Amino acid sequence: MERLIYWIEAARLKTLSASITPVLIGSSLAYNQKNFQFSVFFYCLSFALLCQIGSNFANDYLDFERGVDNYRRKGPRRAVSSGLISLEAMRIASISILVVAFLTGLFLIPYGGYWLIIIGVASTFFAWSYTGGPYPLAYNGLGDIFVILFFGLIAVSTSFYTHTGTIDILVIINALACGFMVNNLLVINNIRDREGDSFAGKKTSVVRYGSLFGKYLILTSCALGSLVSVVNAIILDSIFPLIGVVSILLCWMDLKKILTLKEYDDFVIILKKTGFYVFLYGISVSIGFIIRF
Repeated sequence: MERLIYWIEAARLKTLSASITPVLIGSSLAYNQKNFQFSVFFYCLSFALLCQIGSNFANDYLDFERGVDNYRRKGPRRAVSSGLISLEAMRIASISILVVAFLTGLFLIPYGGYWLIIIGVASTFFAWSYTGGPYPLAYNGLGDIFVILFFGLIAVSTSFYTHTGTIDILVIINALACGFMVNNLLVINNIRDREGDSFAGKKTSVVRYGSLFGKYLILTSCALGSLVSVVNAIILDSIFPLIGVVSILLCWMDLKKILTLKEYDDFVIILKKTGFYVFLYGISVSIGFIIRF
C-alpha cells in the first residue's frame, strides 16, 4: 500500500488538470455542434492522462539521471531522488505507460482516421523527449512551446476533430488559449526552480530570460483567455461563454504574488491554486459551449 502511494505521488495528480482541460474544451465544443460521442471523449481523455503520467514518470527518472534533482531544487520530493522508487523501476514504468497510451490512442482511428497514428507517435515521443533524448526540450528553453502545442493546439483540435471530422477557427483560437493557460503551471514551476535549474544547466525560458519573462507569459495567457472568451460569446451569440473569464480573473489576482514568493510552502499553495484555475477554466469554457438557447 505504501509503495502504491509513492507511485500516486510520482504521477503528480494535482497537475493532471493540464490533460483534462483540453479534452473538455474540444469535446464540449463538439457538443455545441451536436457531434459529441462519449466513446471518443473517453479514449481522448484516457490517452491524454496516460501521456502526461508517463511524461511525469519520465521526468522523475530523467531529471535524476541528469543531476537536476539536486539539493538546490525547491520543488516537492521526487520519487527516484528520494529513494522511494528505484531508477530502473521508474524507467520501466514511464516507458510502459507511454506504450499503453499509444495503444489506447489507436481506438480513436475508427473515428478520426489512420493519420491519428502520427499524433499518437508524436505525443508519446515528445512526452519522453521533453526531458529525455539527445536534445531534451525542457533543457533547451522549448518547454513552453511544447506545452502550448501539445496541451493546447494538438489536444483540443484532435479531441474536436475525432468527434466531428472537421476543424474550424473557433477550435484553433480556443486551443491556443488553452495551451497558454496550461503553460502557467510550467511557468510557476520554472520560476520556483530557477536557481536549481541554472546550476544544473537546465536552460528553461525563465533561466534564459528571467522570472519577469515568466510573469509576462502568465499575463499573456490571462489576456488571451479573456479575449477568446469574448470571441466565443460573440460567435455563438450567447453570454454563457463569458463564464470562462472567472478562472482567468482568479489567476490574474495571484499574478502579482508570483515574483515575490520565497518559501517552498508558498509555491506549493500557488501551484495548487493554478492547477485548480486551469481545471476551472476547462469547466467554465465547457459550460459556455454546452449551454445552448
